[in-house]
Amino acid sequence: MTIAIINGPNLNLLGKREPGIYGQQTFAEYYEQLCQLFPDVTFTHFQSNVEGELVTSLQQAGASVQGIVLNPAAYTHTSVAIGDAVAAIAVPVVEVHISNVHAREDFRKISHVSAKVAGTISGLGMAGYELAVRWLLQRAAAL
Repeated sequence: MTIAIINGPNLNLLGKREPGIYGQQTFAEYYEQLCQLFPDVTFTHFQSNVEGELVTSLQQAGASVQGIVLNPAAYTHTSVAIGDAVAAIAVPVVEVHISNVHAREDFRKISHVSAKVAGTISGLGMAGYELAVRWLLQRAAAL
């Protein structure tokens, strides 16, 4: 099974950016652990700070993988285009947020993505990615 992990803006700064909220581990470090945890899964990873690049990545992944783990980051709250891209693809998408967006500023409680995904994991740190992968694998096995 091939699973795409697509990360939005500022997630390239994990490990440096607000470690009290996002932790001290870089995504590259976590990605290596995730690949080791699931040796039978082929992962792809894409990160961009640019909305249109994320839309293109979602469209391309939707045509070539069996599942997507998406952390749209701040674009969750502002991007109709990312929500529309998710709605336009047939593969299941699980939305992940490292922090609990519902316990933060009010604007973070608005999502243009959540209604379009199979499910949302929020506030469980980097472990949210692992849980999303486990769900995608269970779903694929059930089909």
